[in-house]
Amino acid sequence: MTTSTKLLPAPVIDETVRLLTEHYVFPEIAEQLAGLLQRRLAEGSYDVDGAEELARLVTADLQSANGDRHLRLKHHADPVSPQQGAATLDAMRRDFDTSLGGAPRVQLLDGGVAVVEMAPMLFPLEWAAEPLGAALTVASRAQALIVDLRANRGGDPDTVAFVCSYLLDERTHLNTMHWRRDERVEQSWTLPHVPGARFGGSKPLYVLTSDSTFSAAEELAYNLQQLGRAVVVGERTRGGAHPCKGFTVHPHLEATIPFGRAVNPVSGTNWEGTGVQPDVPCAAADSLDHAHSLILARLAG
Repeated sequence: MTTSTKLLPAPVIDETVRLLTEHYVFPEIAEQLAGLLQRRLAEGSYDVDGAEELARLVTADLQSANGDRHLRLKHHADPVSPQQGAATLDAMRRDFDTSLGGAPRVQLLDGGVAVVEMAPMLFPLEWAAEPLGAALTVASRAQALIVDLRANRGGDPDTVAFVCSYLLDERTHLNTMHWRRDERVEQSWTLPHVPGARFGGSKPLYVLTSDSTFSAAEELAYNLQQLGRAVVVGERTRGGAHPCKGFTVHPHLEATIPFGRAVNPVSGTNWEGTGVQPDVPCAAADSLDHAHSLILARLAG
């Protein structure tokens, strides 16, 4: 067992403050938090032995102003690449390779009801298009579809649009991203063409959520709910609507900084802080059976 040297918090905090000030989607809150982190550093609050403990303390302070769960100092047990986003990408790739590309379960239930589980993430579209497209094509022949997002912790907004494209008939405006840099605005729409067959926009569609469902998975549920396309069954989601980038600030620490915010064209707002509210609230563990019962009653009716 190797002896680790004492962690020096100042360089980590200085770089985190710089990134926060330069990139965070809300400049006024960035300034407020930068002052808080510098004050806490000067007071000795971050004089701890381990990177994991520092990550915990700094994350609590970063989230103290507005509860932004994407804004954090993330600890990695293994040393991570200094290249921007590399730590997150490496971890995602491992998850992708062990989850059938993010579609670990395609199942047919009684009554011709298909279940497609999307977990643990909606991976980058260049990876995920093939496995998710295949899963949704298999499910396209079902009488009804349940999309299970209970164990999905987020991912790529482009992949959200890709999945929605299988579940709607018309080209549809899903979301608008407002980026801090240059105050740029970017719309997200469904695709005019998808590989394989669409489930389409008319058959019953239910989405399962839990209090762990986060970020891009929340966008998927929220988009379909706001469009009146899907019934959301389960628990209120975690409430993170700000896309973020990861920056390595220490061999074991990554600062994740949100740099944009989502605005839904139907609601005019998003799910930040509030989460996606289910149409049919129930315990996440019961939501599959509950959704299946609701669908069978609907099909029978």
